[in-house]
Amino acid sequence: MKKITIIGINYYPEDSAIGLYTTQKAEHLASNGYDVTVITGFPYYPQWKILEEYKSKPYLLKESINGVNVFRSKQYVPSKPTFFKRILHLSSFTFGNFLNLFRISKPDLVISIVPFTTSILLGWFLKLRYKSILWTHIQDFEFDAASQTGLGASTPTLFKILFKVEKILLSRASLISTISNSMMQTLHQKSCAEAYFLPNWIDENKINPRTSKQHQLLGSKKTKILYSGNIGEKQDWDVFMAFCRDIDASKNQIIVVGDGAKKDWLTGEINALDHVAYHPPVPYEELSDLLCSADLHILFQKTDVLDAVMPSKILGMMASGKPSLVIGNKDSEVKQIFEISNGGLFFSNYSNALVNAVEKLMERPSSCEKMGKSARAYVLSNFSKAEILNKMTEKVKTLLQHN
Repeated sequence: MKKITIIGINYYPEDSAIGLYTTQKAEHLASNGYDVTVITGFPYYPQWKILEEYKSKPYLLKESINGVNVFRSKQYVPSKPTFFKRILHLSSFTFGNFLNLFRISKPDLVISIVPFTTSILLGWFLKLRYKSILWTHIQDFEFDAASQTGLGASTPTLFKILFKVEKILLSRASLISTISNSMMQTLHQKSCAEAYFLPNWIDENKINPRTSKQHQLLGSKKTKILYSGNIGEKQDWDVFMAFCRDIDASKNQIIVVGDGAKKDWLTGEINALDHVAYHPPVPYEELSDLLCSADLHILFQKTDVLDAVMPSKILGMMASGKPSLVIGNKDSEVKQIFEISNGGLFFSNYSNALVNAVEKLMERPSSCEKMGKSARAYVLSNFSKAEILNKMTEKVKTLLQHN
């Protein structure tokens, strides 16, 4: 039986974002006859604190979860992450899991998940030690994203070094995959290694308006406008607050469901607004009910961040069969997706025209229904879980045949 080791900080019981996708990758490979080991951290995301049931566990922990061997190292998790605290967070994950490299069996294939870029360093060590194949999968060009938020201008020398390190590490992989077409273009600029398109996916049975029920958090008789996801630095919360103040409070209820580094700031800001409510994340099994109970989904990205990341929450929003409102960079792939799918409204900046467009759309239920159906049809056609994971498994098979 061929052995596969996956290295990445996010894994089950984290049930959103990268943790969800890495877990489903690992379990899919295990169900297809591979001996799968995961090297990861302690679950902490999106709350930015280690889950209560894991706090008393030993520094190095081995578990068996759904047929996958899981080796964990307890990393430092800052309650209020800053750039330099994130460096400590990254370093503690990397050092602790270097110890785990000596606790696993020889892998035939190593898959390093980025973030963190240092996962490639750990994978490279296994490649050198065991002559394993190294596959790097990029969910987020973390250095690009950090530099685009303004840090690059204030610390140019640091980022020159980081990009050089990134280039060296990427060159060590036999195969590099990433999750969007625009990120594939960025990848080609950074590396000459073989590139593979491996997008995130949606499980049409898990997010399904036909089987969903009204979620208790979205029981308002007003138009229900939902943001569900990470409350972090990649979203433009100043624009969100402007939207909350400008939308008609007598007709609209805005609901935020999630957690993250900006949660405390956001909950303080919305405290005085009766038509805006915050709730912590819901379990994954409630996600379909939550998303499908909304009348409109919103996502306000910082417009200076261009295709260093592809927000996976877009897939869930569209799969709910409800329209979405997104603000983002005018050259982003998300804009292209909305133009092709006709699944929502996309704006490149905030204005009164945006608020007017939302209010007009909400007054036309037939347009909302048509837009929502178009959105769901598009993601099921292009981001099917079964199809994407089966293609990934075939790629794994091909790689291992040549080893």
